[in-house]
Amino acid sequence: MKKIIAELKQLVDFKDKTESGDIILIAAKEPQMFIYAYVVKIERDTTRKDEWWHLHLKMLSIPLQEMTWTLRTPQMIGQEIFTMGGEERFIKAIDLACDAKLPNSPNPEVKNGPKGLRRVK
Repeated sequence: MKKIIAELKQLVDFKDKTESGDIILIAAKEPQMFIYAYVVKIERDTTRKDEWWHLHLKMLSIPLQEMTWTLRTPQMIGQEIFTMGGEERFIKAIDLACDAKLPNSPNPEVKNGPKGLRRVK
């Protein structure tokens, strides 16, 4: 999973925190999948001593699916891999306003990714 996340970080501009209204990328190792979700609302889980949050999501799939995940802060902001049903998961908010460019790119509008993948802005 760490290798997958490292490759994603080369392809996607991520934010350092997650807020209501963000689009997040969810990555799963088994089965390997990537899906986007919209963060509808974030609420503190007051039943727990530590910082746990109810992350209300709309999965951007057909049909749209609503779900709520309860995560700790490091899990919610992409600092920590976590498991659901024994399978590893990772989420992190996408920075849709980022204009960062990779060095050595022949075209400043193109970001080169691992294994010959590239993203055109």
